[in-house]
Amino acid sequence: MKANDKFLNLPKTFWASVRLISQEVGYTAKGTNQIKIPSVDEIKLKLGELEIDYDQLRIQVVSSQKMGLLLEEYFVYRADILNNYVEPRLMDGRKAKQVFRDHLSRLKPSCPIPVNKQKGKKKAPAYLTGLVNMLIEANSKGWPCDYGPHQLTTITKNNLPVRTLARRVDGVFPSSVNPIAIWEIKEYYYTTTFGSRVADGIYETLLDGLELEELKEHEGIKIQHYLIIDAHDTWWTQGKSYLCRIVDLLHMGLIDEVLFGHEVVERLPALVKEWVSHM
Repeated sequence: MKANDKFLNLPKTFWASVRLISQEVGYTAKGTNQIKIPSVDEIKLKLGELEIDYDQLRIQVVSSQKMGLLLEEYFVYRADILNNYVEPRLMDGRKAKQVFRDHLSRLKPSCPIPVNKQKGKKKAPAYLTGLVNMLIEANSKGWPCDYGPHQLTTITKNNLPVRTLARRVDGVFPSSVNPIAIWEIKEYYYTTTFGSRVADGIYETLLDGLELEELKEHEGIKIQHYLIIDAHDTWWTQGKSYLCRIVDLLHMGLIDEVLFGHEVVERLPALVKEWVSHM
């Protein structure tokens, strides 16, 4: 899923309001399993409790449009894309296993297929990571890929380092030095609670995005940044607020694309072909 151009390149003041309103009004519509669209009355009431004047806020001009109208349009868009596009693509463990096995049989990969960190009966291939690795190998036309970097991502100019990112990522193409693309994979098929490890994954992606934003701004170097997630129960049943934050990060320009569940199969082959075209 790519960002909606209408909500790209908006000032940080807009996203400050999105985050604050989302926190105060809530993310889930009461009595439903759907993402909430805050009403003007709810926004005004909740911000008023914080001594923020919504009437003054909504008349501020952002991207040639009144802030209030733009906020309303974004909340409607975010709810619609999550309720109607993202949720149907999130897979449970059984579905992910089936898709993984289908591709394993068809592609017969030689790339690494890691095992998850579960124990006992839950120990199995990491289905989403395996799918990502197989689809990259199948579409990379023989170019190398580091499917599990054990080093920090480094960017150089004139044979000198200009940036080294703060943390290791889950994959890079073609290598950890001057990659075209980097990605994080968050699959939680057997997670029973929405723990801090899941939440931390979002903050890690935010950190990576901020570093890449600074790199582009000051060095003119653009690296494609992807977040790949799956597990219907974890993300949809327990983690809707974090899905909203992921969509926010996407439109803040801190992620280039998010691949939700089965979207890996739908979208990743075309992305890999784009990477190869730049080699």
